[in-house]
Amino acid sequence: MKFTRFIVCGDSFSEGMSDEIVDGQYRGWADRMADIMAHQSPEFTYANFAIRGKLIHQVAAEQVPHALAYVTGPETLFSFHAGANDVLRPNYKPESALPLYVQTVRNIAASGATVLLFTVLERTDRQGKTADLWAKRFSEFNKNVRAVADEVGAIVADANEEGLLSDRRFLADDRLHLNEIGHDRVAQGILEKLGLPYAANWREPLPPAPKLLQRKRYESNLAWLLTFFLPWLWRRLRGRSSGDGRSGKHSSPISWPLT
Repeated sequence: MKFTRFIVCGDSFSEGMSDEIVDGQYRGWADRMADIMAHQSPEFTYANFAIRGKLIHQVAAEQVPHALAYVTGPETLFSFHAGANDVLRPNYKPESALPLYVQTVRNIAASGATVLLFTVLERTDRQGKTADLWAKRFSEFNKNVRAVADEVGAIVADANEEGLLSDRRFLADDRLHLNEIGHDRVAQGILEKLGLPYAANWREPLPPAPKLLQRKRYESNLAWLLTFFLPWLWRRLRGRSSGDGRSGKHSSPISWPLT
């Protein structure tokens, strides 16, 4: 299908952290897709409301209603991804988050847009009780995504279909967000799913990673602790979010430059 509009709602994943920065903003998989989609229609426009750190109730209440005003029908591709931040919280309440996700997707689908949803990677190469807990939570989250996608006829970009995405080298130094290579792989995978031009080699795994010396691992873990984990913990203790005071990259549809 030829899409004339691309609308994106969500959190840091959809904002584009931590891809390369272009004109002061993270590029991200969605911008990369817009680069290709702009070539398919001279009327193409793009809006991205996603803001890092947002929980599902915030995306549903603050982004989606505004974004729905710009839907023009099935030629609008509406991307929605929220809830992963909720899953990571110690006080996660699936009994409220999962039904809210379902209702939000139903509202988006009722607009007539073509809906794009995402599952979350359930397993990486990390081991231990925390990894097991997150795997269980994300598995339940993904079942919820697939069920409502079947109900409304949404397209699902399934992070678990391609095992290569579990390679830590697709992650930025914060060990949470995708890096430039990771965002590009996600964009190429979705473009293929949509039947749009994509890089045919996007599934190729990275070459074997060299084994890190114990000292290097220690230095890497210490840098991560000081640079990312402790600031994150300090924000949590103060009830703050990395997205506080921020707005989406493009809060209304704009003509996207051809690249």
